[in-house]
Amino acid sequence: QVQLVESGGGLVQAGGSLRLSCAASGRTLGLTARAWFRQAPGNERECVAVISRGGSTTYYADSVKGRFTISKDNAKNMVYLQMNSLKPEDTAVYYCAASTSWTTSTPLPPRSYAYWGQGTQVTVSS
Repeated sequence: QVQLVESGGGLVQAGGSLRLSCAASGRTLGLTARAWFRQAPGNERECVAVISRGGSTTYYADSVKGRFTISKDNAKNMVYLQMNSLKPEDTAVYYCAASTSWTTSTPLPPRSYAYWGQGTQVTVSS
């Protein structure tokens, strides 16, 4: 089994920055592509960013492109999401996800990810 734990969420003013972290533990050798999703009340879970297994390719949703950066540290089993120029519409619970089959940064639906963290709340005030 694999456990994913997110941290770094909080309350920030519009224009500010936050850095989310996702720590993986357990049987992490089988993890491949990693992603960050978010879900606001009443909305579906949305894929925000994906990073390939090797870390060489990434994907970003149009709504965050140019503002968010996903990265990973394989040695530490960590994935990060640097969020800059935050907007009120970025307010959501952010989830870390890990695949065990997909290796590329192609955005996939939530059901394609085998493991999920518990989520961390990000609130951006105007």
